[in-house]
Formats: sequence, C-alpha cells, structure tokens
Amino acid sequence: MDSAHSDHRSGRSDPTESFGASGASGAFAAEDPVGSVLALKILVAGGFGVGKTTLVGAVSEIRPLRTEERLTEVGRGVDDLDGVERKSTTTVAMDFGRITIREGLAVYLFGTPGQDRFWFLWDELAQGALGAVVLADTRRLTDCFPAVDFFEHRGIPFVVAVNRFAGAREFGPGEVAHALDLDAGTPVLLCDARHRSSGKEVLINLVEHAGRVRAARLLADAAPTGFG
Repeated sequence: MDSAHSDHRSGRSDPTESFGASGASGAFAAEDPVGSVLALKILVAGGFGVGKTTLVGAVSEIRPLRTEERLTEVGRGVDDLDGVERKSTTTVAMDFGRITIREGLAVYLFGTPGQDRFWFLWDELAQGALGAVVLADTRRLTDCFPAVDFFEHRGIPFVVAVNRFAGAREFGPGEVAHALDLDAGTPVLLCDARHRSSGKEVLINLVEHAGRVRAARLLADAAPTGFG
C-alpha cells in the first residue's frame, strides 16, 4: 500500500468497567435529559459509503434513527461513487443508536455524514464526545484524511476500524497506520461493520484507548513543570 499523504495531514478488561471508568470524571459524560442515565457519546466517522450507518445499526439495541436520502442524478456529479457504485442512499444529518452498558449507564452513537458538504455538522456532533471510530475502506483510503485530521486537531481520541469489504485487497493494521500517517499509539483494527460482535469489539477498543489517553493527560497535567 502506498503511503497516501495529502495536504490535509500534518489483556482485555471487562467492557462494562472500561465504559464506566472512562467517563467517571464527567469529562466525557452527561446526564440523559429524559432520565437519570449517565450517557457516554461516541462518534462514528469516515468517508462516503464506508459503512457508518451499517455499524451503528448493527450494534444499537434500539431501532437506529437514520437521516438517509436517496442519491439523485444531480448528486452523482458531486458524490464520488468510485468503489461504492451500488450505494443508493446517503446520510444527510446523522445516524443515532444506543447501547445500555448497565443500569444508569448508556452509550450514545452518532454517525456523522461522510460528504464534505455536510462537514459543518461535525463540530456540533463532536461536543462532549468520549472518542470516535474512523471507519476506513482500503479501496478509498484517502477518504479517511478529513476525519483523522478533525479528531487529531481537536484532541479527541479515536481508533481506525478497517471495514472489510468483499473483494477488497487486505492490508494489515501496520500498513494502514503507515498509509494514514497516524500518531504512534492510535489503534488500527479490522472489522466487519455488518456484525454486532465485530462492532462491539471496535467500541471496546475505543473506550480502552480513550481511557489510556485520558489517564496520560491527567498525569501530564499533574507533573511538576520545574523548580521555583
């Protein structure tokens, strides 16, 4: 795999404990407005047609809220369908799903729109997020650059999850990390967005990564800066 750069770039624990520990300080959690549920917010981002809506729908315990519209002939001049020619709809606002971890603790999933004309929504969706999953398609890997840049520049922990499409050439996590020029320590995982178990594994890895990032930042803030 070529290192496709662009001008944009500059032992398993209990998953219940992982979700709870990361949001315990309140930095990434908020009270659910409809009840006394502590809600953790995770974004699912990536390029157009990469499988964000599929992933949210696969792991959500509720029927996911979707804001999809059919692609039109006018839109075909704007949306790049290379590699996803069968795609007939697109997310125009967000996808939303929910997972209950235990009583009083839930995870809310927000799938972001993939096309650049909807990027103005990302800042609003990212407020208060614990972290993000950046879905990747190795046939269109450069589509990941905007999402990777967005979360890196805002200091939001994220993992890259390579959605394994039938017929697509397979690359290892190290090759993908190199091609995307990821910061050291950013996890890269292989997944199948259609399967609940695969999606849950991605989310668990994200929460654990976000917890490590949070702990490192707290230690850095507490470290003495010098002698008086």
